[in-house]
Amino acid sequence: MGAAFLVPASSANLGPGFDSFGLALDLHNRFEAELAEDWSVEIAGEGAEELPTDATNNVVVAMARAFEEAGKPELRAAVGCANFIPPGSGLGSSAAAIVGGLLLGESLAEAEFGDERLIELATELEGHPDNIAAALLGAFTVCYGEAGRPRCARFEPARGLAVVAVAAAHGLATSESRRLLPAEVPHKDAAFNAGHAGLLAAAIATGRPELLGPALADRLHQPYRAEAVGDFESVRDILLDAGAAGVALSGAGPTVIGLVAADTDEAAHAVAVRVASRAADEVAALGGRRPPQAMAIDRAGARRL
Repeated sequence: MGAAFLVPASSANLGPGFDSFGLALDLHNRFEAELAEDWSVEIAGEGAEELPTDATNNVVVAMARAFEEAGKPELRAAVGCANFIPPGSGLGSSAAAIVGGLLLGESLAEAEFGDERLIELATELEGHPDNIAAALLGAFTVCYGEAGRPRCARFEPARGLAVVAVAAAHGLATSESRRLLPAEVPHKDAAFNAGHAGLLAAAIATGRPELLGPALADRLHQPYRAEAVGDFESVRDILLDAGAAGVALSGAGPTVIGLVAADTDEAAHAVAVRVASRAADEVAALGGRRPPQAMAIDRAGARRL
């Protein structure tokens, strides 16, 4: 008997929420598996020509870790992936794979880890919990540390929020983007981000669209990562001119996201569609970018199929 899960994309950082904030998006990868004599991986869709199909695949690595956690390290599986999240895009493709692999492994091993332990295991593999939490729990998540362990809180965003994502034609490794970050930042920049992160969380949770623009300002990572995402400011200006309330890098980039707001989720998605349409020609003229894509917020998180 096999198992299958749907896991959403996610946008992390969201400007000032460096390595802390995550927002689940209505774009998904489907992962399925059944026990087998040895590992095998089949991939369809995004990354089919570039992602590994051996034991180094993130889904397999996560499943093996789950089998080990369940006390059944001898288990193996045949894995199938139907991917719609572009790899290396800053939309949480690796987090989705890790969450999917852990859930598959937990299910096939007939174990029950619980969300808190799943986040610990996934963070161990991914290195940071922001995308992990959003992919697993859905909605808007805030991650923090407690006694050296990752902890995450889920919040239901106010109704009426959607995203316009402008992905790049080619991905950017998070490790490469992280090398651009300084080891230390001025105290005034840390204080700036603390204020803006609080403002952003409040704006998302309570539905204050007028605050989204100023709240997305950041001094900890975006100014440095702009070196690797050379058209960030151009894409930001295009999205703002098209009607986005605020704009930020998605994760480490190169995807750029615009947040839009309205009275309901349906109305916000309609606004996002209009913003994407208005921005499409100018984005295409930049070159090296995929067409803007309107996305709703995924409020469910990873779920069994």
